[in-house]
This record gives sequence, structure tokens and C-alpha cells, in this order.
Amino acid sequence: MASYIFLIAIPLIVLGALYYRTSLQVVTEQAQRNVYEIVKKNNALMDTKLGIIEQNSMALFVDKDLFRIFSNLNPTNEADLFEADRQVSSVLRKYFSLNEDVYAYQLWTSYFTFGQMLPQGDPTQSDIYRKAQQAGGKIVWYPTYDFVDMFNQPYLQDGKLEFRHLFSATRYLDFSYLDNTTLEKMDADVERPVLAISFKLDALKSLYEKSFPESSRYLVMNADYQVVASSDPDRITQSFREQWLERLQRENSGTLRMKLDGERVIVCFDRSAVTGWISVVWTPESALVSNLVPVIRTSTMLMAVIMGILALVFAYFIADRITKPIKKMLGAMRSVGEGDFQTQITVRTNDEFSILLQRFNRMNEQIRLLVTENYEIKLKEQEAEIQALSMQMNPHFLYNTLNVMNWTAIENQQQELSKMLVCLSNMLHYTSRKDWGAVHLSEEMEWMNNYFYIMGVRFEDRFTSGYEIDPRLYEYKVPRLLFQPFVENAILHGFDQMEAGGMISIRGWIEEGIRYYEIADNGRGMSEDTVHAILYRESASIGIKNMIARIQLTYGGDYGISIRSVPGAGTRVRIKLPLEP
Repeated sequence: MASYIFLIAIPLIVLGALYYRTSLQVVTEQAQRNVYEIVKKNNALMDTKLGIIEQNSMALFVDKDLFRIFSNLNPTNEADLFEADRQVSSVLRKYFSLNEDVYAYQLWTSYFTFGQMLPQGDPTQSDIYRKAQQAGGKIVWYPTYDFVDMFNQPYLQDGKLEFRHLFSATRYLDFSYLDNTTLEKMDADVERPVLAISFKLDALKSLYEKSFPESSRYLVMNADYQVVASSDPDRITQSFREQWLERLQRENSGTLRMKLDGERVIVCFDRSAVTGWISVVWTPESALVSNLVPVIRTSTMLMAVIMGILALVFAYFIADRITKPIKKMLGAMRSVGEGDFQTQITVRTNDEFSILLQRFNRMNEQIRLLVTENYEIKLKEQEAEIQALSMQMNPHFLYNTLNVMNWTAIENQQQELSKMLVCLSNMLHYTSRKDWGAVHLSEEMEWMNNYFYIMGVRFEDRFTSGYEIDPRLYEYKVPRLLFQPFVENAILHGFDQMEAGGMISIRGWIEEGIRYYEIADNGRGMSEDTVHAILYRESASIGIKNMIARIQLTYGGDYGISIRSVPGAGTRVRIKLPLEP
């Protein structure tokens, strides 16, 4: 069944993947063309509307009425100002009132704001006014700004203003008038006003939010990366500069595919010929095929179900022919595993499985014979072992014998021999205990004293020993015979070329929650190859290898033994154990 499903699943997955990739490519390419066309049409539509504003603003340069009003205006006379405001508003309305995207149209001077009134304070102190003057008569498209911050009106900060975010077109107006063939200009001492046409941000938002798929995101910004409009409200009025946007600024118009925030997207962009602002729209590729994926999934699942049913029918008939003999064999093997070697399987067919079952029957019979023979051999071996054990001396007999030898030595006034026998008896008692678990450090040190005494007599005081143990360590246990392999190695090999002056020291201390023990000698030392052989080769220093294995089995792989040795300068063996009771 699994093999059928496997053979079905692979073609379905491959075909589904190819279908999905092809569909994604076709849909993405078509969507890319469509979105790009929409971006260009939106820019063209906005350019048409804003182009009319730009043309009408140019007409104000030669407007006869505005020329007359500002040429004859007395800024100190309030009556003249209000009358001039009425006339200026009428002129501006004629040019800009028919454009539904225009929110406000004004003429700014240092002494009065003509046209529609907004709570701007003195607009000539704003950055918009300064940019217009610096342009010297050219139109300036100022990107979206916060009304409160731009005109320094903090009392409006918490209010709900419909004009909170605006973008504006401004132009410095130096009026002139053509009288027949003579060009009349205003006097130099007359202040030139600045035209300010303001638009609400909704004029751009409605254009973009209604034109593209819901999952698309858009961004409109000027050449200085100042955000004019965005699907993310937090970016509006902010500077937003990333590497991929720099490429768009250079190319001005086009499409590309890229990865943003870990997601594959198509990016369409186009620059406005009027404002110079670039419009960017990016759409996730996954959103373009969101309707296609369920169709692929449904058709694939339907095919899988139909083919799965057919596979189940075929698998049932074929598997039955295969599994019945196997089930018989498994049952027989289970019986054999439980010790019933008399089990035999009845064979009724003449195929490959029948041969296998016959071989199993013969194998089971041979196993039964071998088990019988092995059982008889084991019985004989146990009898021989019992006889051998009965001939061995038990530790109790050895202790009694050593005790008799000790008293004999005392009676003959051989104190040195008596002390050696006592030490040997204590050591034998220590090593013959049945429990080979951890022992208190005091017991281990007592055994080492006996060992040092016997070895000192044996080698005629060729070496001396000393201890420097932190008293706190006597509260903890250590593996039995922890120091013996290293001390023995120092005596037998380190001091083998010395007649006297050998020294062995055993230190112990606690550092950062870890117990350390160190066995140091001033013997002939070892080379790096010898140290490596002791630690890592199976055939060398069995006692040390066993001790390393015991430490790591008991405390874990983070603990163990390290050896530092310098030829001619001695050896230091450091043992690392955890701080456990």
C-alpha cells in the first residue's frame, strides 16, 4: 500500500508543482503588466489634473486684475486689505475652484493671507514659503506635511483636522501686464506674493487604494525620499530610504521582481512628469495566485483519493498473498523466542515462500539440537568451576594466616616486618570488599599510607611522599583506588633511574564548584607520545584506562583525568570530579 501511495504521490506532486509554477509565472507576468499600466495611468491622470493647476498658476503672472490690485494696494490700510482679499479670492476662484482635488488656494504675503482662510498663523515663516521664494518663479511641489508642525500651531495638536496632512504647489508671483505693446512691471518696492495651492492627502489615497489588489502596498515619494503618500500611514511625511528604492529613483519607470521582508513581490514604478514624484506599487506573488491554489489543491486531492482507492484494492489482493506466509513465520518465530523449539510450519504451496518456510523448519531443528548440546556443556563447566572454587583459599583464611605471621614477627622482635604485614592485611581487606562503589576520602588516604609504607620499604626509601588536602574534601566520596595507578606509575617508571631524592605529592582543592586532585612527582617525566598512548591507546596502562572509564561512567564525560609531563622534570596528573556527596 505504501509503495502504491508513493508511486502515486510523486507524479501528483511533480505535476502539481509544475502546474503551480507555470500558473504563477503566467499570472505574475500578466499581473505585472496590468499593475504597471495602472501605475502609469494613475500618474497620467494625476499629471493631467496637476498640470492644469500648473498652467493656471502660470496665467496669474499676467493677470491684469491681480497686477492692478497689488500695484495699488496699501498694506497698512485694513479696509484696502479686506477689499483686496475679496477681489483676489474672486480671481483665484475663477482659476482653481473647478478642480475638485484642490482643498485651498491662497496668496501669501508678510502682511496678509489672501483667499481661503486656514489657521496658519504667519505662513511666510514656513518652509513651504521659503522653498517657493528660492525657486524664483518656478512651481514647487511640496510633499505631504503635517499642518500643525509646518505652521507651528501646537494648539491644534489634539484636534481632529480634516486638513492635518496636505501637499501643496507653490509659486513666487512677479506680476506683469502687457499694455498694447508695452510690458508693465510692478515697482520693485512692492512685495510679491506666493501662490499656495493645497491638496488633501485623500486625493492621492483614493487614486491608489481603489486601483490595486487589496494585498498590494504603495508608496509615493519625491527625489529626496520624502514620503508623499503610502499604504502605511506611519511613513507619511517621513523620510524612507532603502537600497532598493535608490535603484527605482535611478531608473524612473519600469517593473522588477525582488524579495522584500522575506516575500517574493513584483514592483511597478513610474515617475510623474509634473511633480517629479515617483509612484511605487508592490504586490506579493502569492496573492496573485491565491485563487489558483485552491483549484490546484482540490484537483490534486481528488486525483489522489481516486488513485488511492484503486491502490487499496490492488494492495489488498497482492498483500494477502505475501503476508499470510510471513504471519505464519512470525508466529513460529515468536514461539521459538519463548523457548519452544519443537515448532514446525505446515507448507502447502510450492513457491518462494514455501522454500523459505522449509528452510525455517530445518533451521529450528538445528537450533534445538545445538541448544541441547550447549546446555549439557554448560552443566559440565559449572561442575568444574565448583570444584575449582572449592580448592581456593578464602579471604578469611588469608587474614588469619597474616595475623599468625604478624604475631610470629612480634615474638621475634621484627617490628618492620610486623608493620608491613599489618599494612598488607589492611590493604587486602580494603580491596577485597564486595562493594566497589565510592568510599570516603579518609579511607582512600589510609590505604595510600599503607601502600606508601610497603613501597617505601621495598625500594629502600628511594622516594618520599606528602599531602596537601583541603579539609572540606573529606566530606566527599571518591572512587576506590583513585590515586594508586598514578602513584604506582610514578614509583615504577618515574623513579626507575633514581637512587634517592624522589618525591610524590598528593594535593586536593575545590575551585568553582569542582573538586581537583593532583598527583605530582619529580621523576624522569614522559614525552607527549607516551602521554597520548597512556590516555588513548587500548593496550597501554590498563589501570589508568580503567580509572578514566570509571570516572566518566560515574560522573559523566565532562570529568576525568589530564596528564602534563616534561621529560626530565616530572609528571602532574590532575583528576577532575564534580562537587557531589
